[in-house]
Amino acid sequence: MSSEHSNGSGHTVASVTVDCPAKTNLVLRVGETHAEWGGRHALDTIYCGVGVTDSVTVTRKLPGSGFSLDLAGAHLGDLAHTDSDMRRNHAVLALYALAEACGESTDVAITLDKRIPVGAGLGGGSADAAGTLLALNVLWGLNWPVERLEPIAASLGADMPFCLHGGFAHGSGFGEVIEPLDDDHEDIARLRDAGFGGRLLVGAYDDELRTPDVYRRFDEIGADPDHMNDLQRAAVDLHPRSQRAIDVALAAGATMAFVSGSGPSVVACVPSETVLRRIADDWRSTRAADRIIAADAPARPRVTATVASAGTSAGASAATPLTVSAER
Repeated sequence: MSSEHSNGSGHTVASVTVDCPAKTNLVLRVGETHAEWGGRHALDTIYCGVGVTDSVTVTRKLPGSGFSLDLAGAHLGDLAHTDSDMRRNHAVLALYALAEACGESTDVAITLDKRIPVGAGLGGGSADAAGTLLALNVLWGLNWPVERLEPIAASLGADMPFCLHGGFAHGSGFGEVIEPLDDDHEDIARLRDAGFGGRLLVGAYDDELRTPDVYRRFDEIGADPDHMNDLQRAAVDLHPRSQRAIDVALAAGATMAFVSGSGPSVVACVPSETVLRRIADDWRSTRAADRIIAADAPARPRVTATVASAGTSAGASAATPLTVSAER
């Protein structure tokens, strides 16, 4: 297929950037394992997009040159290892999956600017994959509805269909069956009554928790019925500093505090900027968290396409590029 696509207005899309937010689980109920899902557990969850984003930029390359992947960010975790196989990166897996589905080539340069903590229960890898699918959908001129991208995302991981949407959503199956929820949905209203607010503080760590390890521990010790996250008991058992961060946040005035997903990151809901600053100060003084990030919720992906005048070749810059932005 052609390596260039017009956006229908006489311009050619030169590159696309997607700012894709992290996710957390406001409620996470874990059920039985299912052989037909590869041994994964059934999940019943309320997803929420969190305003900490990874930026994914895709740009065409010359035909036959293959893909490239560049990583940037101060906290890359295991992704910074020089022996990491780029082909196993979530963004690259998404590139290959969508290319196979639509018949495009993989001659694409991918740049990831990572701000979502790695291995943290915040869905950073899922955000990268979802952002790549959304970006390629524009770069290649597919213009598929997001629902058509969902099965491709689901083939790559449980959280990825949600990350295509952001906002609020109910998740079922192994997390891949998504029902977007309005901000005033009754389930969200109940969570607001329980203390969820739109201003959050995220406590992240230099060390990571492997999701399979958390599920293995969950299978051994089960859930605490008082927690809204069934994985929290297992996560804090493996990572006690997460429990310390929860305790410190609640003592400092958080309306809710919980482990995000499989951890170890902790999310604290704050009623005011004064409480936010107090929790941040207390987390620092007690060393309950290594990184502290303020964020708003819910958050949704933001897609920005840079277009050049028709006829500009791939890799060349137009004199006056036009940037078109849209928030999903």
